[in-house]
Amino acid sequence: MNLIMSTAPQVESSNFQAPTWQDIVEAHARIAPRIHRTPVLTSHSLDAMAGAQFFFKCENFQKTGSFKIRGAANAILSLTGAEAAHGIVTPSSGNHGAAVACAAAWRGVPAYIVMPKNAPKVKCRAVESYGGKITFSEPTITSRQENSARIQADTGATLIHPYDNDRIITGQATAAKEFLEEIPDLDAVITPVSGGGLLSGTCLAAKGLRPSIHVFGGEPSRADDAYRSLTTGTLQSIDSSDTIADGLRASLAPRTFAILRQHLDRVVLVTEEEIITAMRLVWERMKIIIEPSSAVAIAPLLKPSAIAALHLPARSDGAPPKFGVVFSGGNVDFSSLPF
Repeated sequence: MNLIMSTAPQVESSNFQAPTWQDIVEAHARIAPRIHRTPVLTSHSLDAMAGAQFFFKCENFQKTGSFKIRGAANAILSLTGAEAAHGIVTPSSGNHGAAVACAAAWRGVPAYIVMPKNAPKVKCRAVESYGGKITFSEPTITSRQENSARIQADTGATLIHPYDNDRIITGQATAAKEFLEEIPDLDAVITPVSGGGLLSGTCLAAKGLRPSIHVFGGEPSRADDAYRSLTTGTLQSIDSSDTIADGLRASLAPRTFAILRQHLDRVVLVTEEEIITAMRLVWERMKIIIEPSSAVAIAPLLKPSAIAALHLPARSDGAPPKFGVVFSGGNVDFSSLPF
């Protein structure tokens, strides 16, 4: 394991109000013409294995191959002409960079993407295919932030942070909004957690529609800053980690930490072996491609004892609990599969 603790400041403002339900509604109206309303799939074999009812929101079928286009589109389509004129700059481990490059192309402006030099090649090719201009950095959050700041100073581009941005959070929240509109009686929703944009947005949207719903985050034990932050009540960060879930190597920002402290029920940790097993199981049983980061959302739920440990209230109809699982993306490097 390679965990390097970071003391680098997060790019955010400590004084903010969490996005409202109306913000989420407006974001959805703004981006709906541009994105897919992704399908919800089920799997009887996975249900039987876990003793639960699973519903999978398949953002692996989303434009650019992940949920990230929701936030990127909302943030970039919200910019004024003057704000967008010199382009967009962002640090990204991959999926956010592709989404920003795509949304910037819609606005007709350049996108400068700072990626770690160990990013999967498939994600680098995706960024380039949408016209993004990649600058490689060291595989640390600090290096990505420093390179982004330099490019911003050189070009005048507007920074679109991957998660420490209200318009990103409200854009990501639209996935849970769609999910609960389709399956309104879910008992719980679980998403992967990295910087916390998707999970924060899921908390706000899911509990905005169904206040009694439980929201959980799945996190690799090799990149467990969210778990430690919420356990201790103090924001923790990891500058670098070697988890196979390459999309989950960022750390919470104060903005996402504050939302999760207020609304999240729990973070559940998973091992590298559990991530790989879950990823392969979904490929085999559901015949769809998910990336390791997506598998982190289903990995904690694949046995009855794990479901029982979450202590969900019994359903009034006596049926097993209904879990909504967000498959965050499907961008996989086929040249280096873990199985």
